[in-house]
Amino acid sequence: MQRSAWVVRGAAATSVSAAWCHSTEDESVVLPQRWRHSHPTNGERPHLLFGVPKKGRMHERVVGLLQGAGIEYRRAERVDIARCKNLPLSLVFLPAADIAKYVGEGEVDIGITGEDILAESDVEVDVLLKLGIGKCRLSVQAPVGKFKSSEELAGKRIATSFPRLAGRHFAALESGSKEPTKIKVISGSVEAACGLGLADAVVDLVETGTTMKAAGLEEVAVVMHTQTVLIANPHAVSAELVETVRKRIAGYLTATTWVMCTYNVHRENLERCKTITPGKKSPSISPLERGDWVAVSALVPKKHAPAVMDELEAAGATDILLTGLVGSRMGD
Repeated sequence: MQRSAWVVRGAAATSVSAAWCHSTEDESVVLPQRWRHSHPTNGERPHLLFGVPKKGRMHERVVGLLQGAGIEYRRAERVDIARCKNLPLSLVFLPAADIAKYVGEGEVDIGITGEDILAESDVEVDVLLKLGIGKCRLSVQAPVGKFKSSEELAGKRIATSFPRLAGRHFAALESGSKEPTKIKVISGSVEAACGLGLADAVVDLVETGTTMKAAGLEEVAVVMHTQTVLIANPHAVSAELVETVRKRIAGYLTATTWVMCTYNVHRENLERCKTITPGKKSPSISPLERGDWVAVSALVPKKHAPAVMDELEAAGATDILLTGLVGSRMGD
């Protein structure tokens, strides 16, 4: 069942939460008493709790990311906590919209969530890494041809599942309005609100725009661009373990987005080839037995690799090879 409520921007809001329980009409997540130790004794290592999305497309992408980063676990059916086999941490599967809040309040130490959810939650966390997945934008959408800008919508009815961000966006535009913008909080199928007569416009996420166009809407303003990020509580029980997780994930991301390109080139063509393959820091160059030739190794973006090979060959390089990466540690 879709749940909604009218909220006038600026009105006071209250919420009730339990430290270890999340409950809605559709799902319930109950977390057990914590077994980690802020100050471990008897040589025991601190135990981290890692909040990850429990379902949907983000869940599938995050599971693949964790596997690639070598974070091994076994999750029992219908159980929302899984201990890792090779690291002192446990995965806690949570609704994606709640992860930022749990991390900010210290109920879990680290988590993966969207920048949009993080901004909406308005919590204090450390953003450790942008993951480059789930890229989209939060935008103001209105019926095609009806409104040209957000300014025209100030003071009207706006449906969204991001009341804080929508409220902030329209607050800056209300100076000439006779009444505040009315924000209607809807938990799902936000794009249908205009067609049902519930709102004059919506603030919702757009990835390809297909759903927006199917609902007869067009984008009139962008509130923010967003992607999935790795976050941590500033007071997580072990900064060392948090950094280990960050490095593993960062290393896997590098391995999936870059390839190693190696080739031989005559010294007279070296400078031209170096501009084609600058690498992440710089290319590695080694002399060959033939003194007028060198071997070059450089990382190149995976998506540009075919074009790079074409350019290198045209520049005089030979023996051009691409090698895939399994993992990496690139440093900061």
